[in-house]
Amino acid sequence: MRFGIIGAGAIGAIHAEAIAAMTGGELIGVAGRSAERAVAFAEKHGIRGFQTVAELLACADVDIVTIATPSGAHFEPSMAAIKAGKHVLIEKPLEITIERIDTMIAAAAKHGVTLAAILNRRFTPATSAAKKAADAGRFGKLTSASVYVKWYRSQAYYDSAAWRGTWALDGGGALMNQSIHGIDQLLHLAGPVDSVQAHTACIAHQNIEVEDLAVATLKFKSGALGVVEGTTCAWSTHGHPARIQLGGTEGSVFLADDTLEAWTFMHEQPEDAEIREALLTGRAAGIGAAEPGAIDSDQHRQNFEHVVQAIDEGRMPATSGAEARKAVALICAIYESARNGGSTVTIS
Repeated sequence: MRFGIIGAGAIGAIHAEAIAAMTGGELIGVAGRSAERAVAFAEKHGIRGFQTVAELLACADVDIVTIATPSGAHFEPSMAAIKAGKHVLIEKPLEITIERIDTMIAAAAKHGVTLAAILNRRFTPATSAAKKAADAGRFGKLTSASVYVKWYRSQAYYDSAAWRGTWALDGGGALMNQSIHGIDQLLHLAGPVDSVQAHTACIAHQNIEVEDLAVATLKFKSGALGVVEGTTCAWSTHGHPARIQLGGTEGSVFLADDTLEAWTFMHEQPEDAEIREALLTGRAAGIGAAEPGAIDSDQHRQNFEHVVQAIDEGRMPATSGAEARKAVALICAIYESARNGGSTVTIS
């Protein structure tokens, strides 16, 4: 499968690295808002630099396009790619409103192409093991499911680009940008949420429109209760891992990034000792928690390979547009609750 990238920034570079390392993929070229920047990116990665997005989309050598633009600028290039008959793989979040996402999903179905997201934390061994346990009913009755993303971003981070910290292009703050992968993992493992109550605030940063702190209580459709806590105000020397904690009447699993802090079940299985040996490390530092650029591209590689395999086999990938919609819907409901003083909002 031959790839083109739209977006010649830091995230686009992670995409290029992942594609170079993957099986079944070849990177053809890149385009962005700045032709000069795209050419410089292309020279660095040994690919073709297109002068415009339209020129990239007109290239018959490109089968699938990855979108690495700011969050609120995913819609237009994605729709253009879909209409050009290209498969589309989008960096999180898929888009920042449910209305745009639904339009994108409908367009992809109409044009017969695959729309998928980069939900790369689903591909960690810890998440895969927890998902297998959840699907097997090993938690018994799930009673609690929570996510905690206590990260730090400096004022310089928000000042580094005019779009950062804006509703129009960031789509939100600590939740929509930093916590969305953890929220996606939570929904992937614990199932859909029925309703939320939330509060948000901007406490430690200046000249941004969005939250740097959010706390929400969740009621899952299963009856379980939980918490979402996301912040970019929690300074740490090395950064705290993103934590997902699941508890039930017959088991508990606590994830910390790509490792485990707890793996315990009432009914022990042969694989449990091996899982604990391999993954129960209790890492102190968080991946990307203090430094946005400190992200390994290997999970992106796995995500890319999964999507390409699904396309080749004529099936929907596990990170389809419909799957990616779920985390955005929850985050938007949290924002709605916070705007209305913490009122209960039902998830649609």
